[in-house]
Amino acid sequence: MIASVFFALGLWQLDRAGELKSLMASQSVVDTKVSPLISLAQPRTNLDPRVDHKFVEAEGFYIANFRAPNQIDGNGKQSDWEVGLLQVDEKSAILVVRGSWSERLLEPQVAMSNRVNVVGYLLSSQNDDHAENAPGVISRLDSSVITGLTEFDLYDGYIMATSETLHGVKIERTRLEPAKIQSRVPGFYWQHLSYVVIWWLMAAIVLYLPIYRRRVKQL
Repeated sequence: MIASVFFALGLWQLDRAGELKSLMASQSVVDTKVSPLISLAQPRTNLDPRVDHKFVEAEGFYIANFRAPNQIDGNGKQSDWEVGLLQVDEKSAILVVRGSWSERLLEPQVAMSNRVNVVGYLLSSQNDDHAENAPGVISRLDSSVITGLTEFDLYDGYIMATSETLHGVKIERTRLEPAKIQSRVPGFYWQHLSYVVIWWLMAAIVLYLPIYRRRVKQL
């Protein structure tokens, strides 16, 4: 009975190792396909984890602007970010990370009447606060923190823009790199394999103990 439990634990650990290896392989393949936002997400609906870090395209009008303090990009650099609220149709909007807050005045100002085309990473909402909410400031990149500020239906998650186009001309500014997608399987591949060996070794020991005891009694 105990040996079968150890053996089953080894099989479970082996499955986890395989799952982690598959996830690592999928992350090494960069999917550069750009999909319409509406094809991967819907307003007022939780973002599917499978579309996290996918490239999307959206077009609309910036109707609000926020500062997101103490954010950390994919290179580990901490800074304040400029985040716009992009109205993509008559009823819905999504948060867009446009770049560093310090560069917000280096570009031509985008008026609310200007239709902007945005391409970028679709990312899951943040769970941890990086600051306190205040007028013009959001504590984290999460549409739930601004629900009281707008009547629009908001998308879960946000877009980290890699490009913005206004009247067919690209808006030139430094773009930010997102943090790498976090594995949903904890640990490391070889760590899981080492546990497989340990569990199965313990199963072998349990099976061998009765044989060992009989041999000791015969001596």
